[in-house]
Amino acid sequence: MPDGKDELAERRLAKLVDQVKAMMAVGLKPEYRGFYGQLLLTPGAVAELGELAEVRKAARAAGRQLGWKVRTHVSEDGTLLVMDDRDAPKEIRMLAAHRAAEVTAAVITRAQNEARMRRTSQPNLLRQPDDHPGQNL
Repeated sequence: MPDGKDELAERRLAKLVDQVKAMMAVGLKPEYRGFYGQLLLTPGAVAELGELAEVRKAARAAGRQLGWKVRTHVSEDGTLLVMDDRDAPKEIRMLAAHRAAEVTAAVITRAQNEARMRRTSQPNLLRQPDDHPGQNL
């Protein structure tokens, strides 16, 4: 009977590996040719898949199937991070750095624009009644 349990456990793990692998593959950007892969699973998502130890084991197996140098980390709240820790070729590193710079610039520009809108749309609360004689404020 132990062989039947082992076989069942192996089939469950294989199915879990396939599920996790599909989730990992969805996040890959074709222009990075398989590098910079990562998957972030919330504690709820991990619980839906199974026990943390099994999900982590499946993620490592799935990553190896994708050619990744797999690294996993579990945060204090149970969030699981799975990432490809390989060194990417220079052209992919340059592309990723350029994209990161574009995203950072867009975030900074948006924050500056939002701050400017807040400043110009709020009444000047620092004005004193004496600043404008003849007006009731």
